[in-house]
Amino acid sequence: MSKTDLPDAKAMLDSRGLYDGPTIHSMNPLLLMEKIIRERIIDSMYWKEQAWGLNAATLLDRAVELQFIGGQYANQKPTPFICLILKMLQLNPEREILLEYVQDEDFKYLRVLAAFYIRLAWPAAEIYKTLEPLMADYRKIRLRTQSGYKLTFVDEFIDELLTKERVCDIALPRMPTRAQLEDMDELEPREPLVSDVDSDEEGEEGEMMEE
Repeated sequence: MSKTDLPDAKAMLDSRGLYDGPTIHSMNPLLLMEKIIRERIIDSMYWKEQAWGLNAATLLDRAVELQFIGGQYANQKPTPFICLILKMLQLNPEREILLEYVQDEDFKYLRVLAAFYIRLAWPAAEIYKTLEPLMADYRKIRLRTQSGYKLTFVDEFIDELLTKERVCDIALPRMPTRAQLEDMDELEPREPLVSDVDSDEEGEEGEMMEE
């Protein structure tokens, strides 16, 4: 059986370790996700019924239908969110498409989906430049875990992508801290968000009134 005869994502995986397609961080993109989770996704009903055969355009239709984020739930079942992350690793969307996704203000789950993929796939400096502005997005999003649903916010999720080693049960590639990138002159010092400036000004006004 040739690789083109293998079903969907499995066509990008070879038990002998052979792969000659596009790479991310010098490796097969699908290997950015641990094998056990990857296999659970490929065996899931969502992958087989909803993610099968998607391309960069039709994936958008599935992304705007998302109702929550998360990794695995119930009996180690993968969420639609990480199923679509694996599909994006398979498709390797163009930079311009991903930027449109993260800049879309109408669909918050599309935004965080693209942000997660960017955290997995892009160079460190580009990750900070692209994701930090999203920390001004304070909308609520639902997170599904093994124990049920909980409420979080877009800005908190983005902060986790920039600071945590695992998010949604996925190990994130190691990357330098912002301070390290600034020392290497790969990033300019971070400018405060408008909300940060407003809170500082409110604090100063409060101090003046107390005086």
